[in-house]
Amino acid sequence: MAEDDKEKKSWLPKINFNKKKLTKQMRQAQGVTLKHTHKFIIKRWSNVLEVQHNIITWIVIMGILIAATGLQLMWFRQGYQDQTGANSGVYAEAVKGPINIINPLFSTTSAEQSANYLMFSRLVNYDITGHLNYDLATSVTANDLNTVYTIKIRNNANWHDGQKLTADDVVFTVGLIKNSSTRSNIEGLEGVNVKLIDDYTVEFDLSSPYVAFEHLLNFPILPKHILGSVAPGALRENNFSNNPIGSGPFKFSFIQEVDKNSGRKNIYMTRNESYYGGIAKIDRFQLQSYNTTDEIRRAILNGDVNGAADLYPADIANIDDKKFNIESNPVSIGVYAILNTKSAILQDITLRQTLQIATNTDAIRSNLPITTPQLDLPVTNSQLFGDLSKAPKYDSEVAKKMLDGAGWALNDKGVREKAGVQLELSVVTVKNNELERALEVLAGQWRLLGIVINTKVVDPSDINQGFSQNILQPRNYDVLLYQLNIGADPDVYAYWHSSQATSQGFNLSNYSNIISDDSLSSARVRFDPTLRNAKYLTFVKQWLADVPAIGLYQSTAQYVSNKNVKSVGDDNILISPIDRYSNILDWTVGNRTVYKTP
Repeated sequence: MAEDDKEKKSWLPKINFNKKKLTKQMRQAQGVTLKHTHKFIIKRWSNVLEVQHNIITWIVIMGILIAATGLQLMWFRQGYQDQTGANSGVYAEAVKGPINIINPLFSTTSAEQSANYLMFSRLVNYDITGHLNYDLATSVTANDLNTVYTIKIRNNANWHDGQKLTADDVVFTVGLIKNSSTRSNIEGLEGVNVKLIDDYTVEFDLSSPYVAFEHLLNFPILPKHILGSVAPGALRENNFSNNPIGSGPFKFSFIQEVDKNSGRKNIYMTRNESYYGGIAKIDRFQLQSYNTTDEIRRAILNGDVNGAADLYPADIANIDDKKFNIESNPVSIGVYAILNTKSAILQDITLRQTLQIATNTDAIRSNLPITTPQLDLPVTNSQLFGDLSKAPKYDSEVAKKMLDGAGWALNDKGVREKAGVQLELSVVTVKNNELERALEVLAGQWRLLGIVINTKVVDPSDINQGFSQNILQPRNYDVLLYQLNIGADPDVYAYWHSSQATSQGFNLSNYSNIISDDSLSSARVRFDPTLRNAKYLTFVKQWLADVPAIGLYQSTAQYVSNKNVKSVGDDNILISPIDRYSNILDWTVGNRTVYKTP
């Protein structure tokens, strides 16, 4: 045997197997086991039953201690952690189109105006409280006569292409707005001259004092370094109108044609990482245009978008507020039954006063959101203070007696007539779900008096109907149910001063009164708030007496959003629906966990 094999063999122990001895040992182990089992378990089982209540109590106490420890840990974690809006995400918003042009000088639709607000800066804008606030401007000072305004602008604003934004861009933009060849939709700067002082200072020179001038500074600024060489008349057709460069919180990425037949388009934007006002929490914003409010409503309900604007009150009536955030914010827009004081029938002030008393505005507002404010005056309820005149209360019986007294008797057909002429009114409104419902209620109330009401609904977007040329300019109506944009300031000169009762003016009632004219003209140049307020109180009193229009209600802006987003707040005060973006930097999609600062 080899030496290695000997060595391996020596490592193995020698085994001797004895069967009798093994059996004896196993019996001894079995006996010991049975003896211990009997002694420690069987004989003591009665003791276990006696203490089982204590054992269960001990187990419960331990469970409570463990649960308390877990709750304490959770509470402690909540003490230094919190949930807040995410710093990323895509916000898709449904808006009313179409989108034909993105140059802010030519914006008309809500979709176009929304894109312009997000991409372009202004000297001033409105904050979430509805007050005028600085945007590009850092200061506005006026001379002693309030005819020259010197405006300083910030020196840290850049265009989206990286170029510096300066006062020269402001002067350039004003020039474009004032140039008739541009055909801009922005108005109000016609009698204003602008002058460049230095790179960050511009001067506005007014021909006469105007209290509300600063509100006119809420216009978008365009880049001179891009458009300076483009003729004003060619600006609309320039490539800039479809590929804009702005300086706002979001910058243009691209535009997508969704449906060629319907003309639907979407605009995609990314946040401006160099925005002077701070960086938006949303990193991408998507505007999806739709042609009807029904399409907008379906888009939010189907989850195609995070938020939906431009909805009528009827559109939000059946939306589940447990699944969606639903906001209805008043805006500074009044809805009026504008009475044509030059029409053959309504030039009679008694008849206008009769219609005023015969109009139940509560019934009209009953179809609208509960947040819809009553509006009897030519200004909003919060713009004046003191002893405000009030419109007479609704009383159909008094209205009937007034018609009887004026010689308008009921004939055998139940129609009012005088000297063989029946009392008949043509009432016109624009295609708008909200206004059409108001028209239906209003017409029903007046018909109960025995007045023949002929209604007509016109689509302003249909060039074949020619709303402006065939209806507004010739004042081709007895009554026009229409919205008037009152704005943040009570200056309503454009709507009620006799000088504006022209085919191109906005005095759609042809209203003329010496007292009203004087009050409106004087209020524009009264910088003392008390004196100015007194002038408007005089105007309101005369306006109610003459009844060039009947205030129906103040408009509201409806907005619906998903529960996981933060956008338009219920306490936001909006001057116009577009001001929903006043807190755009704080909009979020989804949440994130953050640690609290001690």
